[in-house]
Amino acid sequence: MNKNLRLVLSLLIILSMAVALAGCGVKQQAAEKKEEVKWPTKDITVVVPWNPGGGTDLTVRALTTEMSKTLGVNIAVVNTPGANGSVGTKSVWNAKHDGYTILGAGLMPFTSYQVMGYMDQGHKDWITWTATFSPNVLAVRAESPYKDAKSLLAAFKAKPGAVTAGTAGVGSGGHMGIEIIRRAGKFEYKHVPYQGGNPAIIATLGGEVDFTPQLSMEMTDMFRAGKLRALASLSDKPLEIDGVKPIPSLGDELSDLKKTLPMGEFFGLTMPKDAPPEAIKKIDEAFKKAMQSETMKKFAKDKGVVLVGYGPEESMKKLDNLASVVCWTLFDTGTAKISPEKFKIAKP
Repeated sequence: MNKNLRLVLSLLIILSMAVALAGCGVKQQAAEKKEEVKWPTKDITVVVPWNPGGGTDLTVRALTTEMSKTLGVNIAVVNTPGANGSVGTKSVWNAKHDGYTILGAGLMPFTSYQVMGYMDQGHKDWITWTATFSPNVLAVRAESPYKDAKSLLAAFKAKPGAVTAGTAGVGSGGHMGIEIIRRAGKFEYKHVPYQGGNPAIIATLGGEVDFTPQLSMEMTDMFRAGKLRALASLSDKPLEIDGVKPIPSLGDELSDLKKTLPMGEFFGLTMPKDAPPEAIKKIDEAFKKAMQSETMKKFAKDKGVVLVGYGPEESMKKLDNLASVVCWTLFDTGTAKISPEKFKIAKP
């Protein structure tokens, strides 16, 4: 092979290698570009499956106000009540799983939809962020003859099945609270379900029902105004809320109740876990930042709730425990007809 031919071949080899390397560079740039998918590119909808004014609605509105600042898009909160929250929950599941339709959830009823026969999906099919915790409080209107927890408990015993309780519906935080109290106190009562915590509280104020076992945050303003009287809470110690006399723990009256305290509702956001990774990542970042905001700190102080800020991993642990208590309580009382065993939900 002469010198000129060798030179030409060498140049061709060098050129081929350069082209190959350039191709790799283009592919690398394309891959990097693909990974840097911008999300969100449009407004987000959060469905609250309860009426306005309840604990879920109040928490979600405060939380999403802050999250929208980080995400750079508007977050519209839409109330879609019905069937203990399952109507709105189904609407989120049936929407496109692209991260743009999210559920604002009260996590106690959320864990019960399978055993209640409302949905095929359970809490393990979702990815969840938990923002706040609010204990149940036994509350009566200001004119009620029940002045403390002892007098209400005595009425349960004296008039089995006659004392009426207004809650946000079967399987709701309020309903689960009074069911746990009933089992510990071995009494009967009459359950009157409403489409959300706020309607149940209004019914209590109007005398439609004798009391409500709804959540502290839903009634804080009524306590401060003297329109509702707080008899006892399902916290494990006296519940302290700014501007309200400390609310004693019901465990002081029912010793069998102490092992299950504190009891109440967790509130947060959840969406199908097969949502795009970039959506999950951005929601997670916005959630964490919102939980550190002055808005959420003020919200907790004003409403008498605990900021928890659990991410997906910690939330799943809490949901597993919650599902155990809620689903088995509903099944053992005959409210749920499908055994939690079918869904591999462990007994508490």
